[in-house]
Amino acid sequence: MSIQVGSVVEGKVTGIKPFGAFVEVAEGKTGLVHISQVSHTFVNDINDVLKVGDTVQVKVLNVEESGKISLSIKETQPKPEGSEQRGNRRGGGERGGNAGGGQRRGGGRKQSSELTSYSSNNGEPFNTMADQLTEWAKKSGMA
Repeated sequence: MSIQVGSVVEGKVTGIKPFGAFVEVAEGKTGLVHISQVSHTFVNDINDVLKVGDTVQVKVLNVEESGKISLSIKETQPKPEGSEQRGNRRGGGERGGNAGGGQRRGGGRKQSSELTSYSSNNGEPFNTMADQLTEWAKKSGMA
């Protein structure tokens, strides 16, 4: 059986590392499921999701000439409802993420409880500084 990009095959987890899981797919060929490709939700510890010996469905993402095979478990599962509306949270998209990848000034990421207190009337995060200033002015009684 030849491993083709885009095909969905059954495999057996043969090894677990902090960065992903090795899955034997066919004819003794093993590919890597990166931790980001295990689930549609965030996976902090891959050992919470997979164990050596588990049988899994994987989609072949890439096969390099060197023989490396990239696999995905999450691509074989339906996307959670509402996931199409969420944008890429990294890289400075519409929401103004931290494109440099480093920590923000002032000590790092804000907790979600801090973020929710700075939202517009419809519950969505601010898209512009003007929106945020307008909301702060209303809350302080200046507008």
